[in-house]
Amino acid sequence: MDNQKDGTTGAAVVDKSRRPKRTKRTLIGVVVGDKMNKTRVIVVERRLAHTKYGKYMTRRTKYKAHDERNEFHVGDRVEIIESRPLSREKRWRIERLLERPQQA
Repeated sequence: MDNQKDGTTGAAVVDKSRRPKRTKRTLIGVVVGDKMNKTRVIVVERRLAHTKYGKYMTRRTKYKAHDERNEFHVGDRVEIIESRPLSREKRWRIERLLERPQQA
């Protein structure tokens, strides 16, 4: 490799600004656990048809999401967004509150 006077090599420089950015996934779910500090457990439900019988089923998935200010509590409907790994199981952040449950 030939080093030029300014310290760069002769290799081609890839312009990263031209590459399209990958959009982060967002999901909507309900907070079902708020016992951990700065972490909430979110349940996301999705409906899908059985491949053979065609009957609609509800599938639930639990995600651990980061809540920096501990402001969301059980029953809150929230939007979560993908993020870098924050711990062994936590790969989501709570983006915003959609609605709070009605108080009796």
